[in-house]
Order: sequence, then C-alpha cells, then structure tokens
Amino acid sequence: MYSSEFRPGQDLRPGKLDWVTVLLYAACVAAGWVNIYAAVYDPEAHPSMLDLTINSGKQLVWIGSALVLITLIMVVDFKFFEAFAYIFYVIILVALVGVMFLARDVNGAKAWFEIGGARIQPSEFAKFITALTLAKYLSDTTVRFDELRTQLICAAIIAVPALIILKQNDTGSAMVFGAFILVLYREGLTPWVLILGVSAAIILVLALVVTPLYLYIAIAVIALLAFLQLRRKTLRNILWVVGLAALVAIMVYGVGFFMNNVLQAHQRNRILVLVDPTIDQKQVGYQVLQSKIAIGSGGFWGKGFLSGTQTRFDFVPEQETDFIFCTIGEEHGWMGGLVVIGLLVGLLCRIVYLAERQRDRFSRVYGYSVACILFVHFAINIGMTIGLVPVIGIPLPFFSYGGSSLWSFTILLWVFLKLDSHRVEVLSRV
Repeated sequence: MYSSEFRPGQDLRPGKLDWVTVLLYAACVAAGWVNIYAAVYDPEAHPSMLDLTINSGKQLVWIGSALVLITLIMVVDFKFFEAFAYIFYVIILVALVGVMFLARDVNGAKAWFEIGGARIQPSEFAKFITALTLAKYLSDTTVRFDELRTQLICAAIIAVPALIILKQNDTGSAMVFGAFILVLYREGLTPWVLILGVSAAIILVLALVVTPLYLYIAIAVIALLAFLQLRRKTLRNILWVVGLAALVAIMVYGVGFFMNNVLQAHQRNRILVLVDPTIDQKQVGYQVLQSKIAIGSGGFWGKGFLSGTQTRFDFVPEQETDFIFCTIGEEHGWMGGLVVIGLLVGLLCRIVYLAERQRDRFSRVYGYSVACILFVHFAINIGMTIGLVPVIGIPLPFFSYGGSSLWSFTILLWVFLKLDSHRVEVLSRV
C-alpha cells in the first residue's frame, strides 16, 4: 500500500526529479535533432533547421509536443499509471489489431495510423504499455514469481503484443519484446533461459557459416567425447548426452528449414548479408556497405558538421531514421560516435541505478523494463549500421527521426522518472 502522508502538489518540486537523467535525455534529443538536420541537409537549397518542410523542422514539432507530454506526466498522480495498466493493455491490443485492417501497406507492413499529415505507430507504444502491465502483475502481493503459473502469465503478457506486431510484418519491433527476458531474469528467472538463448544464437551463427554436414559430424564427436568422460555411465546420464546432441542437431536443421521455407527472400538476405556482404548488393547489401563506408570515412574526428559526402548525396537509405548513426560517424568521426554511445550508456546505467533504489516492486520492474527496452534498441540499431546484426529497422532512441518513436521513448522514460520522484512516499511492498 502507499503512504497516507502523500499531499497533492508536492510531487512537482524540482529537487525530487533525477536531474542527471533529465540532462542526459535533453542531450540525446538535442544531438539527435542536430544530426537529423545534417542527414537531410541540401547544400543547394540551404534550408533552415527550423524549416517545417524538412524533417529537422518536423522533428522540432515532435520535440515540442514531447515536452507537452512530459508536463502531463508530471501533473498526473503517480498512482495513475499502475491503476490503469491493465486497461491500457487492452486498448493497445485493440489498436494493434485494428491497425492491420485500417492502415495502408508501407514497405510491406501495416503498422501506422495516419492522422492528418502524421503517422502514429501503435507498436512503439505497446512496449511502454507492456512494461506497465508486466510491472503491475508482478507487483501483486499474491503473485510468486517462482511459480510456473506466474512465469507463463508473464510470458503471455509479453508474447501477445509481440505476435500481433510480428503479424504486421514489423519484425524489428517484435524482436524488441525479447528485452523483457532480462527483466524477468532480474526478478528471479532461472539463468538457464539466458544460457539456452545464447546457445541458440551461437548455433544460428554456426549454421549460417558452416556446412550443416560438418556441424552434424562435430555434434556426434562432441557427444562421443562427453559419453567417454562420464564417470557414471547410467542410463539417465547417457540419455542426457544423447538428448542434448539430438536437440542441437534439430536446432541446426531448424535453422536451415526456417531460412529456406519460412523467411521471405528479403528477410533471408538481411541475415545472409552478415556472412557475405556481396549478397543483395542492390538493396540490403548496398545499405550495409554504404553504412560502413560512411562511418569509416569519418576517421577519428569526422569530416565536420554538414560536410559528410556520403550523407549529403544520400548514399545510405533511411539515414535520418534507422541509420542516423551513419551521419554521426561520418561527420563527427570516432569521437562523435563515442560521445553518442557514452550518452546512451550513461543513461542506461543511470536508469538501472534508479531502478535498484526503488522501494516497491512495480517501480523496480518498470524501471528495469525501461533500461532493457532502450538497451535492445541501442545495441541492435548501432549493430546493424556496422554490419554486426541484421537490418531489421528499429530506431536509435532519442536520435532517430520519427514522432512515434520520440513520443514512446519519452513517455517510457518520464513515467519512470515520475515514479522515481515518489520513491520516498511509497512503502516497501512485501
């Protein structure tokens, strides 16, 4: 329960906000806006950064509206977000289903509501609402996370919106929901889940770069060596060895089947281009190659603001959105990239610190959800610009152009700052 000493109005005192996080947020948004202008700058037209006909001007409008959202979040009672979490969850599920019927196809995906001249993407807000719902459920005093029933319900809360988004053909946004596994691990999920996940990723990479026959031979040899090393060759131990070997072999076969029979050609190429950059050179391969060239050409200090040739001549598609890091790397070099990564890592570390000092489980779970969602976006976005992960099209938090992403990340972060500002008013929950 909450402290009875709460007095309306005292939550807006400036000293209660974590100003370190606020400054990091402001720095990221401002740096993003400047680099969006650099990404769309036309040296012949010489438009102003405030010109509403280009994306930097439009982004400034989104930034202004985000400030309005921040004001609303700080005015609303902090208990509002927990009280209405389940209602928000139902609403976002309806929106996710509705967008598939009401939206027009954009690059193969039906994921945006068009309102006037603006496009709103429900999947961006689904992450925030799923975080609220998961925190609300786990904060129930009757819920014990060590019970299988609880873990299955948590998995359902995460999986339902993710599967709907996947049905929209928005694979990137659906993958971000995997971030909640890290949140559940913090709450007591067995580490075997993470171990299996990492093992599956390693097997996936090996299945892509090594001939399957060689992998099957390697699995058989390792299983034989494991059998010979068994101290007690009981039937149970033998079955464990055989079962694990069979499971790995099935996973190797499954990778090939999934690549050839489930994925579409462009999705398959996005994965294969990591192994062979010459694949699909006119689309995905071209984008990754030009991205690497842009970042690499910046050198240590960069070519200077508005001086990036790769940026100026639009060699990298989507450079103001998913590939904004290319502009940063080319114009500001290794040092600019380091500053951006430093800002985001600093923000993540600060959020984790704040999450750990929360006095109730709802705020802590939600705080870790914020950190994990931002981390997955940050890691995948930068990873795909330098060719380490497939191109799946997700924005760099607070830097990429887009109203839905800026709004969703702003709401995600500032709701947590609101909760954190009340940590002294909340009694510890058992």
